Amino acid sequence: MDCKHHPVPEWVDALRVRFPLDREMDAVLARKLRLRPGPAYEPVSQARLVEGLRALIEHAEGKPVTIEQPHWLAGGASKIQLAFRLGGSDGRRCVLRMEPAASVVETSRRQEFELLSAIEGVVPAPQALWLDADARFLPYPALVYSFVEGVTKPPDVAANVSNLGIDFGTRHRPALAPQFIECLARIHTWDWRAAALPSFERPESPDAAIVWQLNKWERVWHEDCCEEIPLIRYAARWLRDHRPVPDRISMIHGDYRGGNFLFDPETDRITGLLDWELAHLGDRHEELALISLATLGHYAEDGHTYLVGGMLPEVEFFTAYERASGLPINRAVFDYYRIFNAYRVAVNLIASAFRVASAGKTHQDVLLGWIMGLGYAVLADLQQLLEET
Repeated sequence: MDCKHHPVPEWVDALRVRFPLDREMDAVLARKLRLRPGPAYEPVSQARLVEGLRALIEHAEGKPVTIEQPHWLAGGASKIQLAFRLGGSDGRRCVLRMEPAASVVETSRRQEFELLSAIEGVVPAPQALWLDADARFLPYPALVYSFVEGVTKPPDVAANVSNLGIDFGTRHRPALAPQFIECLARIHTWDWRAAALPSFERPESPDAAIVWQLNKWERVWHEDCCEEIPLIRYAARWLRDHRPVPDRISMIHGDYRGGNFLFDPETDRITGLLDWELAHLGDRHEELALISLATLGHYAEDGHTYLVGGMLPEVEFFTAYERASGLPINRAVFDYYRIFNAYRVAVNLIASAFRVASAGKTHQDVLLGWIMGLGYAVLADLQQLLEET
C-alpha cells in the first residue's frame, strides 16, 4: 500500500510494462504518480491565474495583452475553470480549464486542445485558443478556449450537484433531442484520420483501441485502489476474454450527456458541446452504452417511460441515431459496453475519487465525497450485468 502513497520508479515502470497504453495516456498516468507524494491542493488566487494567462497569451501572440473581468465558473468535478475577457479592441470572452493537484480522472490537456481545434465546424464546440500542456506559465497543465453562451439546464429546473440526469422537460426536450443525437452521429462518423491529431496514437490492430481502454482502467485500479474487490478483478478478466472486434473506429466524446452541452433556452439551439477531456478512439457502442446509464437519464412525466439521456425512450433514441449516423447498433456489442462502462465508472469512483479526495489533492473534495457513494451502486449494477451474461 505504501508504494501507492509514495510510488517508486520500479513500481511505476512495472505497471507501464504490464498495462501498455497509447503514448500520451501513458505519460499522463506516469505524471500522476510522480506528483502523488507532492503537496496537497492549495487554492490558486485569481491574481496568480491572471498573471499566468497574460504570460501564456503574450508568449503565443507576441504582443502585450490585458486580462479583464476574471471570475470563477462552477461545474466540472475535475477542472479549475476561470472565465475572463481580453482587454482592448479584442474583447473576446474566454475560459481557462486547468488541472488541480490531481483529478478524479487524469486526462490530457494536449489531446483536448487538439481535438477542439480539429473538430471545429463539425459540431458546435468552444474554439481552442491557447495551450499550456506542461504548466510552463500556469500552476498546472491548462488550456484556454472561447466562451460559449448558453445554459446546461432549463432556468426553472433544479439539478443535483453532479448535473446528472437533468430533466429538460416537455418545453425543451422535443427540440434538443434531435440535435443531441445529430451531434453524436457527426462525432462518430467524423473522419478523424484526416484531422491533425498528433497526440492521438492510431490503433495498429482492430481491437487495439479497446485493449488500450482495458489496460488504462486496470492500471488505474492498481494505482489508486485502497481495497481489494474481487468483482473488479473478475470484471477486468471477463472484459478481456469477451472483447469484440469493432466494425469501425470512431472518435468517442467520452462524457456525452446532459450537463455537458450548452443551449439557448429561448431558441432551444445547442450552442456548444463541452468537457472533451475523456475523448478517445474506440467503438461507438461504448458511447451509446454510456448514455444509456440509468444515472444519465430519468423517467418521463408518465412515471414509467425511461428516457435515454433524458431525451427519448430507448427504441426511439437508437432508431434516430441509426438514421442520423447510417451506422447499425449491434445489441451484443452494446451489452458488452454496458459492462465495460459499469466497470470503468466503478474504478473511477471507488478508487480514484477516494484517493484524490483523501489526499486533499482537489478543490472539489465535497463533490468527490458525494459521488464516491455512487460507486458501490454502480458496483451492484456491474454484478447484475455480469450475472445476466
